[in-house]
Amino acid sequence: MAYGFIEGCVDSHASALAACRGGADRLELCANLSIGGTTPSLGLFRQVRRDCSLPVNVLIRPRFGDFLYSEAEVEEMEDCVRRFRDLGADGVVLGALTRWGTLDQAVMARLMEAAGSMEVTLHRAFDMTRDPLEALEAAIALGCRTILTSGQEKDAPAGAETLRALREKAAGRIAVMAGCGVRAGSIRDIHRRTGVHVFHTSGRRGPVDSGMIYRKPTVSMGLPSLPEYELWRTDEEEFRACAETVHSLTPFS
Repeated sequence: MAYGFIEGCVDSHASALAACRGGADRLELCANLSIGGTTPSLGLFRQVRRDCSLPVNVLIRPRFGDFLYSEAEVEEMEDCVRRFRDLGADGVVLGALTRWGTLDQAVMARLMEAAGSMEVTLHRAFDMTRDPLEALEAAIALGCRTILTSGQEKDAPAGAETLRALREKAAGRIAVMAGCGVRAGSIRDIHRRTGVHVFHTSGRRGPVDSGMIYRKPTVSMGLPSLPEYELWRTDEEEFRACAETVHSLTPFS
């Protein structure tokens, strides 16, 4: 991995291509980013794999909400991991917690066994654990390659102190990837304050207006807080600005 590394978080074919053109080093492919991301369809994965030459890691998350999963949900995740592995995914992004806020090592071990030789990133379930340093060591023991984290705060700038502590504690045993609130204008400050040089961003600027001409104002198909006629996509120029900044970083001292 080069020193400065940037992963594009995308939930559509259009966003995947924008991140690829914008200079991403890898993609995290998911669905439904507006609710934190869920497992993408096999069809979307096939399209992205066909049209983008970058490594693709796939989010495995069966639903919105917490990371305490039932046996049926764990079985579903295992099946999804195997399906994406067989389709040629480079890695999977996953996580599971116990009801006490610790990493569920038994569930994680099952999912990692299903992943085989694929890279595994522990997603932001990590940010919901009660003790980040304990969760870091558990992730390393399990064999995870990367932890995606905001430093257990609302965004990476706010979590800078914890991100720095995690990077120092990791000591190269696992990559600490800063995500949430990663923008072209915040990357250098996050790096300066934490030493983290692996970043994760959707590269979005704002909503794109729907192409619909007729609009039904009285019906909502999802969460009332999410407008029906706004689409969120990766902005190629914003992503390029992020990538250029990340790729120009020099080793932290």
